[in-house]
Amino acid sequence: MPAGEDKQLISVHPSDLKFIFELEKQSFCDLKVVNNTENHVAFKVKTTSPKKYFVRPNTSVLQPGDSCLIRVTLQAQREYPPDMQCKDKFLLQSTIVPPNTDVDDLPADTFNKESSKDIRECKLKVQYISPSAQGNSGDEGSSDSNSTLQQLKEDRDAAVRKTLHLQQEVVC
Repeated sequence: MPAGEDKQLISVHPSDLKFIFELEKQSFCDLKVVNNTENHVAFKVKTTSPKKYFVRPNTSVLQPGDSCLIRVTLQAQREYPPDMQCKDKFLLQSTIVPPNTDVDDLPADTFNKESSKDIRECKLKVQYISPSAQGNSGDEGSSDSNSTLQQLKEDRDAAVRKTLHLQQEVVC
């Protein structure tokens, strides 16, 4: 285990956000967040550019050993960034909360560093990938298969979210 990894309450995969950047098109990246503890853990996602990204869920509570899929959507952009470089960053904060805490019941200062809570932080960088660099296979049908694969992943993720939502409704 790398140094410092045992200090994290949650793990995040992938460790960087990679977006396929096309003008006037939205792009998304999914993050899987896993609670590595025997405690209930609340998390919140923050970004340096909140108007450029849509994050759902941006705050949640994970039960011990549970995981959650977060979809980060890059809003359609009107111009290319210089050299396709992105300086945007995300911060995922996490803290232990009492069992059976509902996300709607979290106090407003839950993720405030000035409070006495132990807040752990995980920083994520953003990378933009050009559509041509993404495929790189040279096949004429690769963009069609990539969009089909992306649609299948979206459908799967939507089904997973719906299942989790229904499971939470049954528990309540």
